[in-house]
Amino acid sequence: MTDLKRGLGEAVSAAFASAGLSAELGRVTPSDRPDLADFQCNGALAAAKQARRDPREIAAGVVAELAKDPRLASVEIAGLGFINMRVAPEALSARANEIAADPRLGAGAVAAPRRVLVDYGGPNVAKPMHVGHLRSSIIGEAIKRLYRFRGDEVVGDAHFGDWGYQMGLLIGAVCDEDPFVARLVEQVNARSTPLTPDDEAQAFAALDERISLADLDRLYPAAAAKGKEDPDYRDRARKLTAELQTHNRGYHLLWRHFARVTQVALARDFHAIGVDFDLWKGESDADPLIPDMVKDLEAKALLVEDQGARIIRVNRQGDKRELPPLLVVSSEGSAMYGTTDLATILDRKQSFDPHHVLYVVDQRQADHFEIVFRAAYLAGYAEEGSLEHIGFGTMNGTDGKPFKTREGGVLKLHDLIEMTRDKARERLKEADLGGGLGPEAFEDTAHKVAVAALKFADLQNFRGTSYVFDLDRFTSFEGKTGPYLLYQAVRVKSVLRKAADEGAEPGEIVIAEPAERELALLLDAFDQASAEAYERKAPNFIADHAYKLAQAFSRFYAACPILIAEPPVKASRLALAAATLRQLELALTLLGIETPERM
Repeated sequence: MTDLKRGLGEAVSAAFASAGLSAELGRVTPSDRPDLADFQCNGALAAAKQARRDPREIAAGVVAELAKDPRLASVEIAGLGFINMRVAPEALSARANEIAADPRLGAGAVAAPRRVLVDYGGPNVAKPMHVGHLRSSIIGEAIKRLYRFRGDEVVGDAHFGDWGYQMGLLIGAVCDEDPFVARLVEQVNARSTPLTPDDEAQAFAALDERISLADLDRLYPAAAAKGKEDPDYRDRARKLTAELQTHNRGYHLLWRHFARVTQVALARDFHAIGVDFDLWKGESDADPLIPDMVKDLEAKALLVEDQGARIIRVNRQGDKRELPPLLVVSSEGSAMYGTTDLATILDRKQSFDPHHVLYVVDQRQADHFEIVFRAAYLAGYAEEGSLEHIGFGTMNGTDGKPFKTREGGVLKLHDLIEMTRDKARERLKEADLGGGLGPEAFEDTAHKVAVAALKFADLQNFRGTSYVFDLDRFTSFEGKTGPYLLYQAVRVKSVLRKAADEGAEPGEIVIAEPAERELALLLDAFDQASAEAYERKAPNFIADHAYKLAQAFSRFYAACPILIAEPPVKASRLALAAATLRQLELALTLLGIETPERM
């Protein structure tokens, strides 16, 4: 199944080639003037420079070839040599029926599927998620869904920050605050045998009553601040970290509790915004690999002594700037943050052997990942180019700085979700929507509106850009917003329900009116949008397509009555509306947005 743009592009390329010119000149794009043409090609102008000929003369030769194509109602030369093409109604009708019958709604799949791992979310154990995690979660989930839709085998990994010095700080802080916990840890440490499953269950039950995520969130900032000021406190935390990493029984039990209570809260918040992971692995999962990995790096002569530490130099000939080395082992003998990332790459190679790994992480981490990736390539843990940092900008407040609370603190993701739900409820009532819904259905709709507002506000932008958070604008049912898209989807569902109640059924699509043409051409453009989003790892192409499709349906709905049309026309328009709904919902699903049935 080939979309019209690609099919016509092949025909135009062949026409240029038959004239002895480069086939690459036959690039076809949607017309800048939809009132004059559906598609255009500007290749004759570039060809004229290469061949030193009149561009209109070249265009005339191409047009003569294209005039034979039954898919085109007209093909004309405009201006200096622009080639304008209008699709024949029969060809457009055939394509619309093809899309309507296609489970993929006109979108193709990759020719050679790959194994892809997407690393996103990046939550930390013992800390609630804040708005800084929102973009990684939203963008990563959309990329995961998009890659899976295009045919790749995809695994999404939350990749916990659950290891290292911060865990030592927390263990010390919790034991200092609660003597019961300190005694429990001492008792476990004093045992000569490991805990039985029943013993562990009893210990976790006791810890559940005394240590919540809120407690950990309260204790960590104070412990981190004290660690910076008090050398003795810092040294103690480092010793606790070392004991944890050697699997001291008591400390390891406490650490597992930290991970348990954190994951429950994280899973709740992730699920609330339609984000789910296949793996909940963390830095700790890679830790057992580090000793052998260091030996391997030594055997490969990649480790270099530097002031008591061991590093990997990653600079390459021709680099425009010097990158710092990867610090693998500190002068104190400890594995570093980058070491864990390198071991994680090795772990993923051994467990999944991905062709490609995408790291959806803040753009400010670009240098770190470049250093780690180069080290991985040198070590043979990944193929050159198989590791990619998918950077993104920040979500800012009206002051242009990263979004914070009114008090200047970091806003927790759970609080942001609740705040957006409240605004969604308010917006629904203002727009006189949801009045016929029961309380439970209304809350479900309000939640979907809130999620759509948050996600679409982010995904409509190219991921590398920053944007200003504006809750009033994002939750509006007008303009380029998630709620607007949901409203249009619900509108189509309402029309189809009314038609079904009247006994009317969709039939063969026959494109005749301008608004029908516009809608059919946009349905055809879905393949290009999904392909470009996939190639550029940029969900905004899907978001843009969904918005244009919703707008086109609104114009079609106003210009082309459906339910009062004559039976053959009604059947055609119902089928066109149904195909539009399915494609719109598919596009929104790829963005991680769910549509309600009613409003």
